[in-house]
Amino acid sequence: MKDQLRGCIKITAKGKNLYRFINMIHCGRIMCFEQFCRNDTFFAEIYRHDLAKVKAIAEECGIELEHRELPTLSSKLLKYRRRIGLLIGAVFAVFIIAYFSNVVVTIEIQGNNTVCDEDILAVLDELGIRSGAHIRDLDLRYCENELRVRVKGVSWAAIRRTGNRIVIDVTEVVPAPEAPKRNVPCNIVSSKDAQITDFTVLDGFLMHKIGDHVRKGSLLVSGVTSTKWKENYLHHAMGEIIGKYDETVVFSGSFETVRNVLTGNECSDDSLRLFSLDIPLSFGRRSYEQQRTEVSDSPLVLFGKELPVSVVRRRNSETSLETVTLTPEELESELNRRIFIYEKNFIPEETKVIDRTISKEVTASGITLTVNYTLEGNIGIEKELLVKSR
Repeated sequence: MKDQLRGCIKITAKGKNLYRFINMIHCGRIMCFEQFCRNDTFFAEIYRHDLAKVKAIAEECGIELEHRELPTLSSKLLKYRRRIGLLIGAVFAVFIIAYFSNVVVTIEIQGNNTVCDEDILAVLDELGIRSGAHIRDLDLRYCENELRVRVKGVSWAAIRRTGNRIVIDVTEVVPAPEAPKRNVPCNIVSSKDAQITDFTVLDGFLMHKIGDHVRKGSLLVSGVTSTKWKENYLHHAMGEIIGKYDETVVFSGSFETVRNVLTGNECSDDSLRLFSLDIPLSFGRRSYEQQRTEVSDSPLVLFGKELPVSVVRRRNSETSLETVTLTPEELESELNRRIFIYEKNFIPEETKVIDRTISKEVTASGITLTVNYTLEGNIGIEKELLVKSR
């Protein structure tokens, strides 16, 4: 195997004093290998640093000398010796690798469900664990103990380092289940004017049957029972009373409304984010008094890992408050969207919508939609019994 660092030169020599040339090479302690003679021509390989000596001997002996460098690692590097940019890039790459191997690049939190990442990261930041912190300066054992004390809801925590990544494993406090108040005597009363369609009574005395119409506040299941000896016993009434009831909701809107509208003016606010430091990349106008902002973050990826270096692009669109006149179709579409949001958020999933009718009233100023629902669901609510003490 050729010497990859010192470099190898293949020489070809011919002339009248060829053997004198060969003897002077050997006497000059020049390392010469792969040597042979053929047709009064001497072939050999020498190290690059001996080439100047061989040239001097060849000139002294009147030998015609030809040489070429064999492909080695050092020969390839010599081709780029005048390319300062590549050298600077290589040095910078070595520096970056050395730097990022000794600082915290990413922080991962595992095992938390109820405790949010922001609370844990805020405490870690106070303890010095943040992107860009030197790993050697961190006392991970101390930070584990402090994390358990400072973060509410964390019963156990472990912090470990894997390369330039800090992994936090947490175990949350499991709250004791709240004991049902089954010893508190109560009745079940109606929360709506409804017609009973079904029931399930687990404890207590049912006061109505299927098909009965009840008013809001009517007693449905009594928590008081009496014996034939006229002794009264108090119970925690439990059960589910299903009833059919009507509900009316009104949605109204005006044709003229004030909204934030785009003016058409836009500007960009780009920055280079290095850990938590933002370095501006754009100049001139970067924001408006009232604006709508779209943010995109493009992190730098090295060997499949995201580095804490990214380009943050903010596109700001100027807005202004203006009075907008809606067409009847646009206003009605907006009201229908509000109806959908109401049904999604305020009608329980277990409640069945039997019927829905919408009546529309159009005036000179706007539109009013009146929605009449016929619903079927649980109408019973618990009402505590107040017992006079003797």
